[in-house]
Amino acid sequence: MIDFEVRDMSCGHCVGAITQALKAVDGDAEVQIDLGTHRVQVEAGSASAQELAEAIREAGYTPVPAAAAAPAGARAAKSCCGCCR
Repeated sequence: MIDFEVRDMSCGHCVGAITQALKAVDGDAEVQIDLGTHRVQVEAGSASAQELAEAIREAGYTPVPAAAAAPAGARAAKSCCGCCR
């Protein structure tokens, strides 16, 4: 399982955009997203963690490996998708 924290993911549109980006890189990936904790978990089929992170970046978000993520309570960035501003 590959874990990312994506603090600039803030609404359902963001979840859909990230899921679509990950599936475009790895169609066999199983994607689980918890919007409340800003956590993206991917059970990759063929893509590497680097390829998955790049897909999230190309979708306009900032993935951070979960082990390197900011401590709980850190402030989330504003949404980049524009849907929930």
